[in-house]
This record gives sequence, structure tokens and C-alpha cells, in this order.
Amino acid sequence: MDETIELRPVAVYTCDFPLKFGLPRQSGLAADLRGQVVFLPAFRNPDYLRGIEGYSHLWLLWHCSLSPKAESPTVRPPKLGGNTRVGVFASRSPVRPNPIGLSCVRLEGVGKTEDGAPCLYVAGADLASGTPILDVKPYLPYADAVPQAESGFAKTEGTLDVRIEPALLCRLAPEKRAALLQTLSLDPRPGYQDDPQRVYYMRYAGFDVGFRVEGETLRVTELREAPQTAG
Repeated sequence: MDETIELRPVAVYTCDFPLKFGLPRQSGLAADLRGQVVFLPAFRNPDYLRGIEGYSHLWLLWHCSLSPKAESPTVRPPKLGGNTRVGVFASRSPVRPNPIGLSCVRLEGVGKTEDGAPCLYVAGADLASGTPILDVKPYLPYADAVPQAESGFAKTEGTLDVRIEPALLCRLAPEKRAALLQTLSLDPRPGYQDDPQRVYYMRYAGFDVGFRVEGETLRVTELREAPQTAG
């Protein structure tokens, strides 16, 4: 068998999260987090998207471009505090032998960018802006949903009580506030860190969001404009 497989991106994902820290750990957990799948020049023929409006959800297959390639057969999932190892194939860690991610997103529309590139408007993704998309496939509820499936050690995400002063929240555009609150409620910190005095910073929608977690409460301490990056 030929062990070399060539893949090329068909699109790139854009959203309000330029960095990995703070992203939901699974798709669908922050349902109001919106982004765009922008197709690359070789895939801008409208026939590629013919009929896609008939689906409510899609699978995105993507390249884990911000994570290193797996060099070990085991990983340390944040869910287990970052100390317990499990097999890489028993986890959904982005650190994998083949760095491919899989996310289910809600399709909200089909359109074009300002420069005319076809794009999909989606919600609920767990990808950073700039992530290469390898493929897009329709989600089929009769085949893809298994309500009785077991989830191993990856049980349901707990949520935190998010507290933020109205004056801080008002610095964000109204349509971006719900996604921020949803994302913060999922506790963006690494699973092995629990220092109630530490202030963490998460970059979102052009702001660095500072927050502190004590018990089950996350309190936003700062919302400052993020520095502009070249390019």
C-alpha cells in the first residue's frame, strides 16, 4: 500500500477567534459562534455547492494546523486534568498521526465574500480563524446521530456562571456577545489549571478578554483592544 496520501485544502475558515486558546473543545457547544467557510480559487465553481442549501448541518473536515503532529501513541486529554494518558485513537485531541479534525456545524446560508469568493455561513464550529478546510459533507441525521452512544471519559461539558459588567459587554458588537458568553461558560482554561487568582486572556473579535475563575464562577476582568498584527 502506498503510504503517501496527498490532500489539498478546498477552503479556509474565518471567525472571531484568531488563536486556539478559548475555542470550544467540541463543535456545537457554542451555538452562536459564527464563521465563514471561504472556498479557494480552484473550488469556486458554483456547481460545487449545488443543492447544499437543503441541509441544516454540515461536517467540516479540517487540518489541525495549530497543533503538532503526534509523536506518541498516547495523549493527555484536558478532560482528565492533563495528567492521565489515553490512546490517541481513544481521544479527539487535535494532536494526531494524521492531523485531521472533524466538526459538525449549522449551515446558516450560502453567499459570497466582498471579492466574490463563494462562502458558507456556519455556526457552532470549534476552529480557529485561518484553519484549512479539507472537505465539506452534509450531515444526515438518520445516519449520523446515535442518541444512545457511549461517550467514554468525555462526558457532557459542565458550564460556569459568567459574570461581566454591562459596560464591558457593551464594548462588543451586539451580535458577538452571545458567542462570547457561551464560550466563556465552557471554561476555556486547560483542565489542569485551577488558580483562582490567575487572570487568563482569550482573544476574541479584536479584543483580549481577561477573566478569572473561582469555583463555578467566571468573572470577566478586562476587555481591551487586541494589538494589530502585520498582514
